[in-house]
Amino acid sequence: MALETEIKLSVPASSARRLPTHPLLADAKPYRQKLVSTYYDTPDRRLQAKRVAVRYRQKGAEWLLTVKSDLPSPGGLAQRNEWEIPGQPGEFDFSHVDNPKLRRFLEAATPELAPLFCTDFTRLSWLLAPQEGTRIEVAMDRGKIDANGRQETICEVELELLEGSVADLFALAIALQKDLPLHPESPSKAERGYRLAANTQRTPVKAADAQLQLGMSSIGVFRSSVFACLTQLQGNERGARESDDPGFVHQARVSIRRLRSAIRLWRPLLPVDYVAEFDPRWGTLARQLGDTRNWDVFLTEVLPPISKAFPDHSDVKAVAKQAAIQLTTCRKAAQAAMASPSYSQLLLEFTAATVALAEKKKPALTVFAPRSLNKRAKKVAELAAETKDSNPEARHDLRKALKRLRYALEFFAPLIPARRLQRYHQSAAGLLDLLGRMNDFTVAEHLVAQALPGHHSDLVRAWLAGRNDLLLAQLDAMLSEFLSHPAPWDQG
Repeated sequence: MALETEIKLSVPASSARRLPTHPLLADAKPYRQKLVSTYYDTPDRRLQAKRVAVRYRQKGAEWLLTVKSDLPSPGGLAQRNEWEIPGQPGEFDFSHVDNPKLRRFLEAATPELAPLFCTDFTRLSWLLAPQEGTRIEVAMDRGKIDANGRQETICEVELELLEGSVADLFALAIALQKDLPLHPESPSKAERGYRLAANTQRTPVKAADAQLQLGMSSIGVFRSSVFACLTQLQGNERGARESDDPGFVHQARVSIRRLRSAIRLWRPLLPVDYVAEFDPRWGTLARQLGDTRNWDVFLTEVLPPISKAFPDHSDVKAVAKQAAIQLTTCRKAAQAAMASPSYSQLLLEFTAATVALAEKKKPALTVFAPRSLNKRAKKVAELAAETKDSNPEARHDLRKALKRLRYALEFFAPLIPARRLQRYHQSAAGLLDLLGRMNDFTVAEHLVAQALPGHHSDLVRAWLAGRNDLLLAQLDAMLSEFLSHPAPWDQG
């Protein structure tokens, strides 16, 4: 078994021709080869479900059978197990797979393996040795993925670490990115091929649990947690760039909120310059997406019941018209932010810095987690006591603190008894939903004023105020119910 470590970067076709002339490649002789691969799976896609890819690749006159673990690639960084031997297409001998469980799985699936999709591309590669003990292959792939006649273009750069450290790999990627519009890509060719074969529409990607293992350090859990956030973010970036579906921007914002919450949760253990550099940069991106989300919520959730109740009222029609204009403007700005060089740079630089974080034995996770959760629960209790019925700012502060507590619970969930966590988490989720709806109405009042400056729009404002009052009547009871739950992480 070999561990393949590489960084995958997409490049616009219009810029790809500039890579061979880049100064970093000037002294290296390029090698060109045609690569044609066929990927296999069972009719019920058992390999895809297990995140394993099996392919036959033709390299000149040779055919290679390859098995790869197809794990997520946050920030473009892919570290996958790989097994490869010569073979003939249609013949599957997995005896070289030294993971017994995986080998048995593949052998059981062998009778049903059938071609699913193909990749056909030309690879131009350079071997770089920037310093003694470091060797990196730079490969530019240009071609296509083909699945039952449906095709998708391949135009990407892969940097594979042959010898040296991951820091060397990132240093080269960042240096190339300064001169070329390279974007860290999460989906592999196999993932893209599966999506093309299924011919499914993209849908918003929700948060997934981090990959945690026994014995991980506190910094190790942080790294896995923020990489899970990056995976969610990159799962939504294309939809946010290319689609008007509000779910993509919403889930992208959720991933950034979770990521920033993780940075603040682990701040006592993180380098000061790491937090000072990246938290503000993620905050800037979140704000660039925030206006789009606010107008989306206003137009899809807040305004429809008002329009239904007062279909002919001039204020309602005027607000709807101006809100649609505002949404279009904000959506273009959000799409531009997700397609900007600064976003691509942030992904790569943040991933590099996170990988480079030094491991620390202390404090142990079993000490750090409850201490952090207690701190956030105490803050929620303090803000709950200070929340006044007529103070939306205080309610908003409470909502933010409760979100941070919920995210911390999710990050540390494997350490907490599931049954106790479920009751506490459900209560927090219900309270957050109430506070979120109240916040939507408060934001809506500001948006109405923005949509119709100088216009009173009394009807719309009165409707919003009335809805807020109805929700406000439920707040005390839900707060008391949540605060009555014992902390599920407290084993005493």
